[in-house]
Amino acid sequence: MEKIKRIGILTAGGDCPGLNAAIRAVSKPAIVKYGIEVIGISSGFSGLIEKDYILLTEENLSGILTLGGTILGTSREKPFKKTSSYYEEIDKPQLIKQNYEQLGLDCLVCIGGNGTQKTAFKLSQLGMNVIGLPKTIDNDIWGTDSTFGFDSAVNIATEAIDRLHTTANSHRRVMVIEIMGHEAGWITLNAGIAGGGDIILIPEIDYREEIIADYILKRVAKRPGSTIVVVAEGIRKPENIGAGEYISKVITGLTHLESRVTVLGYVQRGGTPSATDRILATRYGTATLDLILERDFGKMVALIDGHITTLDLANVAGKLKLVPKDHNLIKSAKSLGTCFGEKETIL
Repeated sequence: MEKIKRIGILTAGGDCPGLNAAIRAVSKPAIVKYGIEVIGISSGFSGLIEKDYILLTEENLSGILTLGGTILGTSREKPFKKTSSYYEEIDKPQLIKQNYEQLGLDCLVCIGGNGTQKTAFKLSQLGMNVIGLPKTIDNDIWGTDSTFGFDSAVNIATEAIDRLHTTANSHRRVMVIEIMGHEAGWITLNAGIAGGGDIILIPEIDYREEIIADYILKRVAKRPGSTIVVVAEGIRKPENIGAGEYISKVITGLTHLESRVTVLGYVQRGGTPSATDRILATRYGTATLDLILERDFGKMVALIDGHITTLDLANVAGKLKLVPKDHNLIKSAKSLGTCFGEKETIL
């Protein structure tokens, strides 16, 4: 079997904690132990279109384990989407394949979320050797129990909720905190439970405004004080208004209680990765290199029941992992009196 000589690696989509740990875990043993050249593609798939890259070395990989963001840069370039931003007049997938061949790559490692894994699969259909490495703070990639970036985001959101409790209690206000998650409510659910949220609203569970208001009024009548409402950005709402802002206005309008909203935004994606994310990214990265050495391409590494395994990219592409309505975390939260806005909760 022909020796693997040169591989490419890129990070695509939104940044998240743990990307540099994953880059390091793939690249360092490849270079040091196996003598493989590693090409770092700049700015996601844009770098493959523009042939923008750097040669990764032991030196520029040193010290990046704990760094947030990505030393390679990233972008949301989607080469198979006709409305993407660059070179509208050219066939970007074919240009990527051409540059892949001109660079002499034996494999391309694509680190990213759902869109990245879908693109990775399509590139594999063009005859390129591709391996997917899953990352996203949303934890919504199908087939894997967890993605790195998620734990860090939950920790950040939980700390924010903890801090809101003190000011909410001081002023006896209703505090609404909006958390990332367009289609999946994993961060909101986990941070809401960890932070002691009284109301948790996620995209997977439709809510009724009057139920939220009634819950708050009964709560205030029983024990006057604060209420914490944890809201995912992707819940049902009118256009041109944020989820947190909408729920805050609904609460004030229906209860006549003072309400304030905090939008965490990109704070959830920044900063140093948690120990859990560093470890998971490292496990994914070393498993990715094993696949490369075995020439087992067209796969995505995954975590199932605590064990690293692989899935065919064909089975992952285009799918989302959403929160089941009967998830055990939801059942636990409901047993504690948490309201999800779908039916009256007994306080």
